[in-house]
Amino acid sequence: MTHPLRPITDNERTAFHRDGAVVLKDVLAQEWLTVVAEGLEEAHTAPDGMSSELPGRLRIDQFPAYKSAGLGRMVSASPIAAIVGSMLGKPIRFYMDQMFYKPAGFIPPTDWHQDTCYYNIEGNDVIRAWVSPDPVPRDISIEVVRGSHLWNITYGTVAGHDPSADPHGAAQAQARFAEQKPILGRDAFENWSYMDGFFDSSLPLPPDINGNRDSFDILGWDYTPGDVLLFHGNILHGAAGGATSPTPRRAHATLWAGPDVRYIHRRGQVLPDPIKLYDHEPMTGQSLSEFEDVFPLAWAPQQN
Repeated sequence: MTHPLRPITDNERTAFHRDGAVVLKDVLAQEWLTVVAEGLEEAHTAPDGMSSELPGRLRIDQFPAYKSAGLGRMVSASPIAAIVGSMLGKPIRFYMDQMFYKPAGFIPPTDWHQDTCYYNIEGNDVIRAWVSPDPVPRDISIEVVRGSHLWNITYGTVAGHDPSADPHGAAQAQARFAEQKPILGRDAFENWSYMDGFFDSSLPLPPDINGNRDSFDILGWDYTPGDVLLFHGNILHGAAGGATSPTPRRAHATLWAGPDVRYIHRRGQVLPDPIKLYDHEPMTGQSLSEFEDVFPLAWAPQQN
C-alpha cells in the first residue's frame, strides 16, 4: 500500500464528519490515475453478469475489481485505503467496488438516493471513495445533501420493482428473508440487474430533492483528476447532469467499512453480497471482522 501525496488535514476531517462528504484535492499521484483509467477501460470492454446498461448511456458494473487487475490494484495497493482509514481514524476493511461510465456527450443525471438499503450491511463507519481519471465539472459531478448522513433515516431504494407486479417472486423473496437468507443469491452474479430486487414498502422513499432544491443544503464540487471524493455511506446523494461533456465521466467507487459495520438481511436488497461471503451464510448482527477471509484488514491506525 502506498501513501497519498499529502496528509489529510484536521479541517478536512471536520468537514467530512460534519457535512458527510469532502473532496480531498491533489492526493493521488499520476501513476494511480493511469492505473484507474486503464482499469476502467478494461472493465468497460469486458461486460459480465454484473454489468448493467441504464438509460442515458450509463453503464454501471458491480465488483469490477474481480475482473480488472488494474482496479484490483487500486483496491489493494493504491493510497485509497490509507486515505479512507485516516479520515475515519479506525481500522477499515474493503467491502466492494463499482464502475460508473458515462461516455462523452450528453451526461444524464443520476437520481438522488441513499446507498444504505442497497447492501446487506449497516453501520455508521461506512465510507465511499470516488475517483475519476477525468475532469468532472460541477454541472455533471456528485452532489450530496449536507448533513443528511446524520438524519438517522434509512430510505428505500429507487431501484427494484413493485412486489404486486410479481406476487410469486415477491413471496419467494419474503420466504428467503424469513429464513435469514439473502434475497439475491450467488447465482445473481451470472445475470444481474437493478430490477432483480423488490421495493421494501416499510421504508420511506427519498425526498423529492430536485423538486425542492431550495429546501436542501446541497453540496457539489468541480472535480480534478488527482482528487478523491469521500462521502458517508448513509448520505443522500446523486449526480448532476443535463450538460454536454467533451470527455467521458468515468469513475471507480470503492466502499469501505469500519469496526461498527455489521451484516444485516435486508428485504429491499438490490446488490448481491460479495461472492465469497455466501460460503459463510452470515446472520444479521455479525461483524464483518468475523469474515476475515472475505474482508481482510486493509488499514489500521498503527500502520500509518
